Amino acid sequence: MIDYGLDLSEVDHRRALPGLVAEGDELDALVAAEADWTRPTPAAGWTIAHQIAHLAAADANVLVAVRTPEAFEETPEDADAVAAAGAAEPRAALLERWRTGRAEVAAALRNVQQFPWFGSAVTPTLMVPLRLMETWAHGQDVFDTLGVAHPATGRLRPIAALGVQGRTLSFHAAQLPIPAEPFRLELTGPGGETWTWGPAHAAQRIRGSALDFCLRVTHRRALAETGLTATGEDARTWLEIARVFL
Repeated sequence: MIDYGLDLSEVDHRRALPGLVAEGDELDALVAAEADWTRPTPAAGWTIAHQIAHLAAADANVLVAVRTPEAFEETPEDADAVAAAGAAEPRAALLERWRTGRAEVAAALRNVQQFPWFGSAVTPTLMVPLRLMETWAHGQDVFDTLGVAHPATGRLRPIAALGVQGRTLSFHAAQLPIPAEPFRLELTGPGGETWTWGPAHAAQRIRGSALDFCLRVTHRRALAETGLTATGEDARTWLEIARVFL
């Protein structure tokens, strides 16, 4: 899992919640119109059904953590096995389960304060961007499978923020020293606006589109497939190893 010490103070989870709902609705419209959920996606061994089953299972985990925290398992289940089990369900049943679960998650995250999450404790400030990131990333796999453009929207901002805050995790996971120098990111948002993180004077710099950055940190695109540029050795290394999850 990602580092739950992340500082996402810039994210207002109540304002981000409609984005989570919209991202799910957008993917829902795409998969509901696709009759063949056995089509393989870019994730090895995963079909469209596996992708939706994974999202449904993750939503179910959130609901258990919020509603019955004492019953929440600290050890995550095998994601491949859970996705495979869900993918074996009838398409209509799986779709309805996912729809119900994500609606209940959106409602639950509006008022809860804190709940357990795989050995840590999280708040909606982190969980809303996490659910948005995962819905968007697994949705990207489905959009790619069906050859449909995945519209870039302002919903990328919380995902990019997760990616920025995941820098320490990226170096830790790669068993590399954590850079002491500050980093500067200048990303172009979907509307042409510039999103920035870090001090303007930082020598380690990354520039490019917010979409490319989100695709990179969620491992949906290789670095060479993006237009991201880096100045400084540590910045270049970060782009090569960037991630938001283990």
